[in-house]
Amino acid sequence: MANKRQKPEEIVTKLRQVEVLTGQGMPRLDAIRQIGVTEQTYYRWKKKYGGMGTDQLKELKRLQKANERLRKAVSDLTLDKLILGEAAKGNF
Repeated sequence: MANKRQKPEEIVTKLRQVEVLTGQGMPRLDAIRQIGVTEQTYYRWKKKYGGMGTDQLKELKRLQKANERLRKAVSDLTLDKLILGEAAKGNF
């Protein structure tokens, strides 16, 4: 199996594929093998993306980007505060 990093949209599609195949009576392990991933990878994906639709996935991506932007803003402000605190003490 190739060490290819799957996009979240592809992961959701593959999880749905496994659900369809198991619904048709195929054993879960065989369905997992058919989509081309290991059992461990499948369960890790299911834990993270299980039951998620494409709309929810887009919202998750948007929130992650906003969270990253806010973290950067907080870290910049914290650094500025520390610099100003040192300058106010006169230790420059």
